[in-house]
Amino acid sequence: MRRNLKRICIVVVTGCLLVFTGCAGNKEIKEGLVEVEKIDDGEAVTPESEENRKQTQTIFVYVCGQVTSPGVYELEADSRLFEAVKAAGGMTKTAADTYLNQAEKLTDGQRIYVPSREEVDESVQEVPGQEAEEGKVNLNTASKEELMTLSGIGEAKASAIIRYREENGSFGSTEEIKEIEGIKDGVYNKIKEDIKV
Repeated sequence: MRRNLKRICIVVVTGCLLVFTGCAGNKEIKEGLVEVEKIDDGEAVTPESEENRKQTQTIFVYVCGQVTSPGVYELEADSRLFEAVKAAGGMTKTAADTYLNQAEKLTDGQRIYVPSREEVDESVQEVPGQEAEEGKVNLNTASKEELMTLSGIGEAKASAIIRYREENGSFGSTEEIKEIEGIKDGVYNKIKEDIKV
């Protein structure tokens, strides 16, 4: 008899627990909770936080110039330049396709301009001082006649310059010309602005 009572008590208590924590309880719990889409790294992610997170995982870049469809494109945060160009429909036939580093990592708000081959040819950066170098006599390539245009350099000295470079190789600097007999500081100072190597 006592055993039966014990069993009945257990069944009643279990039933009560199920009723209170089951149907009725679930409704109250559901109403009191914010909707949770997934658990990430042990933290609940709500629709709002998921949207914020999605925004930080993408960037916007402006692709223009020699591309099929210039415009602003949304890409993943770790995208490379070639992916932005691809999103813009690829480069046109006139694009300088080797001018840009297509493996470059992109940043949010970046402007990517794809130039034409013609633009690149026109804007090739000159070596500093290149303009000043033009018109100067190159000691390593000048003919005897060109050398003789220099102040204080006659036929004998011009021949000596040519002979020197044939025997010793190219001049490493303009000052090396002083190694030639008859060309010392005085002559060098007169021609140093007019020569190059």
